[in-house]
Amino acid sequence: MFIRRFIQLQIGLLLYGASLALMVRADLGLNPWSVFHQGLSELTGLSLGLIVNLVGALVLLIWIPLRQKPGVGTICNVLVIGTAADVALAMLPPITGLPLRAAFLIGAIVLNGAATGAYIGAGLGPGPRDGLTTGGVRLTGLPVGWVRTALEVIVLALGWMLGGTIGIGTVLYAMSNGPLLQFFLPMFEIRDPAPASPAPA
Repeated sequence: MFIRRFIQLQIGLLLYGASLALMVRADLGLNPWSVFHQGLSELTGLSLGLIVNLVGALVLLIWIPLRQKPGVGTICNVLVIGTAADVALAMLPPITGLPLRAAFLIGAIVLNGAATGAYIGAGLGPGPRDGLTTGGVRLTGLPVGWVRTALEVIVLALGWMLGGTIGIGTVLYAMSNGPLLQFFLPMFEIRDPAPASPAPA
């Protein structure tokens, strides 16, 4: 069972990185955390994927006072997504023409939803940013939607000030990410087998 979960986790993380690269090449706006990552990349000169991994590692440090416990999936998230994004960006040349960019954007958003469903459905631990949300809920007692929205507004604003790309893609991602995850997660969720019922006496 673990092998199946682990393989699904890796596929999900690789596809998530690829979806990020597609959104970058579409150049029509990124999701909030990616706006922040891109802004830091512009500021530091480091590759986008390396920034994704470094921010993930720094967020894990914030887990300590929030008393969050990482899983195998959490560590893999830090290592794989940014690396996959850099590899995909190296393979994908810049694109021109609004129809093709729009197609890249839509494909990226749908792929991102499927990839998120796959790596969460593997059940091997949340991503660093997901754990930041749940830890914030535990710390503040606020509803998860409020905490997640507050975090994403903060990183979006910081990323925009640093030069990250905000556009129609940012809006479309915000509107569709929840419904897409709700659609894909049941497809990929791996449930533990139910315990066998004891034989009647």
